[in-house]
Amino acid sequence: MAVMSLAWHSLLNRKVTVCLTVLAIGLSVTLLLGVEKIRHEAKRGFISTISGTDLIVGARTGPVQLLLYSVFRIGDATNNISWENYQHFANHKMVKWSIPFALGDSHKGYRVLGTNQTYFEHYRYGNKQPLILAQGKRFTDLYDAVIGAEVAKKLGYQLGDQVVLAHGAGKTSFVKHDNQPFQIAGILAPTGTPVDQTIHVSLEAIEAIHLGWERGTPSALAKSITPDQARQLDLQPKTITAFLLGLKSKIGTFVLQREVNKFEQEPLLAIIPGVAITQLWQLIGTAEKALLVISAFVVVTGLIGMLTTILTSLSERRREMAILRSVGARPFHIFSLMISEAGLIAILGCLTGISFLYGLMAVAQPVFMELYGIHIQISFLTQHEIMLLSIVIISGFFMGIFPAWRAYKNSLTDGMTIRT
Repeated sequence: MAVMSLAWHSLLNRKVTVCLTVLAIGLSVTLLLGVEKIRHEAKRGFISTISGTDLIVGARTGPVQLLLYSVFRIGDATNNISWENYQHFANHKMVKWSIPFALGDSHKGYRVLGTNQTYFEHYRYGNKQPLILAQGKRFTDLYDAVIGAEVAKKLGYQLGDQVVLAHGAGKTSFVKHDNQPFQIAGILAPTGTPVDQTIHVSLEAIEAIHLGWERGTPSALAKSITPDQARQLDLQPKTITAFLLGLKSKIGTFVLQREVNKFEQEPLLAIIPGVAITQLWQLIGTAEKALLVISAFVVVTGLIGMLTTILTSLSERRREMAILRSVGARPFHIFSLMISEAGLIAILGCLTGISFLYGLMAVAQPVFMELYGIHIQISFLTQHEIMLLSIVIISGFFMGIFPAWRAYKNSLTDGMTIRT
């Protein structure tokens, strides 16, 4: 304790250089822990985007592509699924519930999802959390729309406002279904998932706005039909984009998946959400690992800066070391003093970095939620993060070994001689 107290007072005697060194280490630790936090929260957000769903089924393509367009609303499907084949699996003896999806339209860059009431009843995210309406109700009329929290916030929409959907998924569209406007009936509570960025309408509404689009372009019927006329028609869907399945028993997941993948009437692909999300994370995992390595190098640079500062100060402290030796300090005390100083600087740097981290998290939390849909949970440090801090502190003590040895050697040979 006497050595630590002496080391502390020695650091106080060199406030400016020590503070700069602590700040450099603190910033590098903030970067290291910040990258780790964002990586952890992004991965948690990925995994929690969908839960409670046993299978996602779409037209035959790659598992990651099916996951991207059906869950994350990124990209487009290679083909559609016939309504009859969807009904075949929706009524399967192993299936407890199903949720059909129809994609392909947008509104000011936000995707439109055609579905039915089972979406609000069975879709889960996070820890099997259900979708909750913050305002209004589910769609009941043909031209009702339920929008996500981000859509409402970014576009300033409220209940009763009218929205016009556009054909295609781009931010800019020259073909709009402006003769069949929708009215906002409900606004969902924030979820931190792509649901927040989605406009939900009924499957029948998707059919209604595409009347007269059989050849891929709007005909005279598509431009002239009115909402009242559309309500009188049979609007049962002919095709959908994908569908989710919840099974009566988890044991049958692989059996039904194999049955879907071997379905002869239509080329289909069934994926298990958790497996596909893991594959997707592995694809982008290289970038996050590279960022973590860069952060580690920044920490090493900070520690090397500390080492340089201590070594530079040795020539100015030769008399100090020699005086300590002359009053009875043993070689072990000199050695311990220098190592303790390095360790204290590393500890102070880590504490500074943690303070910076939580301050930045408090500021960045709403920004990341709004821009990227990533909820950064402000919580205590994880075991992995504590381990990283421990490595930094232990490395700081080890960094003190070389200057400690130099100080010991110098104290034996000089320091008492007055130089002219």
